[in-house]
Amino acid sequence: MPTWTPWKTLPLATPFTEQTLAETLNGGQAFRWNYLETESCWQGIWGQHVARIRFSDKGGIEVSTPSSHPETAPSLASYLRADFDWAAAMDTLPWRSDSHLQKALQAYPGLRILKQPFPEAVLCFLCSATKQIPQIKVMCERMAENLGTEILPGIHALPTWEQLAAASEEQLRSLGLGFRAKNIKKTADLLASHPELLSQIEASPYSEANPMLVSLPGVGEKIADCALLFGAAKLEAFPVDTWIIKVLEKRYALFGWSPSQLSQFGRVHYGPLAGFAQQFIFSYERQHPA
Repeated sequence: MPTWTPWKTLPLATPFTEQTLAETLNGGQAFRWNYLETESCWQGIWGQHVARIRFSDKGGIEVSTPSSHPETAPSLASYLRADFDWAAAMDTLPWRSDSHLQKALQAYPGLRILKQPFPEAVLCFLCSATKQIPQIKVMCERMAENLGTEILPGIHALPTWEQLAAASEEQLRSLGLGFRAKNIKKTADLLASHPELLSQIEASPYSEANPMLVSLPGVGEKIADCALLFGAAKLEAFPVDTWIIKVLEKRYALFGWSPSQLSQFGRVHYGPLAGFAQQFIFSYERQHPA
């Protein structure tokens, strides 16, 4: 069994609440966080890292990492974007003229956007087509267990795109990926022959990165915007899924608009942090449906 470091407070420029910690880790941004009832904490995996997080009664969070992986603590701070002033960013959103956005912001103080490894974000959201969060988590776990590198005993990283390229489509289908296996295999083969492509996409401005990512097999506008928002820190990306369509129809009367039109509306209406606003209205709608 691994040895875990003593719990230590992680300073945050903008504190979580217990609710927004859970929503950030388990609300559809990332798919490898689980709550451990016996330990009363969240355990998550990203890259080659594993960490545990718990909410502190003092209003902050405490973290514990494997003693054998000292590099995990600074990586976690980066993953959570601990130094970013999310409260100041929230205040720049157009809540003064948008009463629904104002309600969503007030309901989730401390909510933030994670900075996940971009290649992992692309993979996870390729699994998201027609699936809900619990089902995506199962697919990611099966891929990790069967194709990923073991980080700690019984805990595996998601497979790299090179590891996925070495697998057959039949192997991927056997892990419960269904029709997604074909596109994941095609994308893996493409990225294996162009290993610099995802780095180029991540480094590009949003207006260039989105069409580059959509050119990959199986990547549509929503998958691309999710990967760019949660994995490449492009906060202007505005993913449009069924929840967001409902919000924009019912709260903003945008009936009959296509997803691409709604995405453009989001970027114009909410501004350069449209994806940050999206996360608030997405979270609010799931808990307070119209």
